[in-house]
Amino acid sequence: MFNVVLIEPEIPPNTGNIARLCLATKSRLHLVKPLGFSVDDRRLRRAGMDYWHQVDIQYWKSFAEFEAATQPPIRRFLLTTKSGRRYWDAKFHEGDYLVFGRETKGLPEHFLLVHADNCLTIPMAPEARSLNLATAVAVVLFEGVRQLHQHCD
Repeated sequence: MFNVVLIEPEIPPNTGNIARLCLATKSRLHLVKPLGFSVDDRRLRRAGMDYWHQVDIQYWKSFAEFEAATQPPIRRFLLTTKSGRRYWDAKFHEGDYLVFGRETKGLPEHFLLVHADNCLTIPMAPEARSLNLATAVAVVLFEGVRQLHQHCD
């Protein structure tokens, strides 16, 4: 269905919850190293429940490796607070890559600049700097699922 990409995730329970979201939507989870935890971390597995082994996961050695392997025509949408384009304005397609940055820093600035046309945001009150990573993934991923199922009906 979709490709959910976590660039250098730092918090095990977030990644575990996102893995569960990917399993529920039949999406592939891409983990770009370095990871801020071990995939054997108890907190990761608890959040991902006992079906971590069922999740379709692809590991990337580095951001550069991921970027080089996912050039157009692959469609990448970058989620950031630094965009005015709302996620629901995007027209998602099967196989799109939804790219999320680290919990503490987001996506690399140069990546956002080069791909400004593909940046999306989740609108929120200015008092909130950002959403929890797993929450942000759920919001955007299920909008994509909604759009695909709407076109199938």
